[in-house]
Amino acid sequence: MTTMPFDALACPLDGCSLTPSEKTWRCENGHSFDVARQGYVHLLPVQKKRTLDPGDSKEMVAARQRFLKAGFYAKIADAVNNLALQALPTEGVASVLDAGSGEGYYLRQLPNIAGNRSLAMIGVDISKWAVLAAAKQDKQTRWVAGSNANLPVLSESLDLVLCLFGFPVYGEFARVLKASGQVIQVDSGEDHLRELREIIYPELKPPADNESTAPEGFRQLDSTVVRFALPLPDRDSIADLLAMTPHLYRATSEGLEKAAALESLDVTVDVILKRFETC
Repeated sequence: MTTMPFDALACPLDGCSLTPSEKTWRCENGHSFDVARQGYVHLLPVQKKRTLDPGDSKEMVAARQRFLKAGFYAKIADAVNNLALQALPTEGVASVLDAGSGEGYYLRQLPNIAGNRSLAMIGVDISKWAVLAAAKQDKQTRWVAGSNANLPVLSESLDLVLCLFGFPVYGEFARVLKASGQVIQVDSGEDHLRELREIIYPELKPPADNESTAPEGFRQLDSTVVRFALPLPDRDSIADLLAMTPHLYRATSEGLEKAAALESLDVTVDVILKRFETC
């Protein structure tokens, strides 16, 4: 198995191909983007930012990194890997993008099961803190600060797009995927972290509709539920789980106080994995 950084990058300003030159990437129109000291490339122009520091904060990234490193979501990673094996071509170099890659946990698992396949990998996240954390841990993947709404990737250059607990932009996914390219998407199920949510919210909202039809430009190949009980043994693991989710900012102050007082908690992990193919 061979892994390498994905190189078919596109200028986020005009869509032209980017070419590496020492510590920068340049397009034919003269746009230039520096490679950070840690190795990632910043391809989120200031004019396309909605805030000065978009995406997950440094603290959220650190919490997610601790939680995932502890192996709490290893079963989800295994399920994603099993689907990826079905999606990746068996010959040549398979190109994979994690759209909303965070600190890179899921993408780093792929080489472990790739066998003799060669992988060209890229992780894109809007949070510079997430990309920074990812780049520090893995030098065999191209880490990019960028947006799913304007993926800095050339059209028809990818075999597989992962979108795990993220914000899918199907038009962009369809653009960057090759013919018969696939998307693996992971979303929360109805009971995901129910026990924690019951503590931090006065009442639970009705579940989102996860039975929607395939997005335009895709056909759905399959849908799989991953469900298991997850014991959180101490205050730190509970705090990290809460801090790495939007629930930290949505919960009431009373709910957060209740969560902070917990010594341990058993929660249900309930996620839905869907696989789509371009058509």
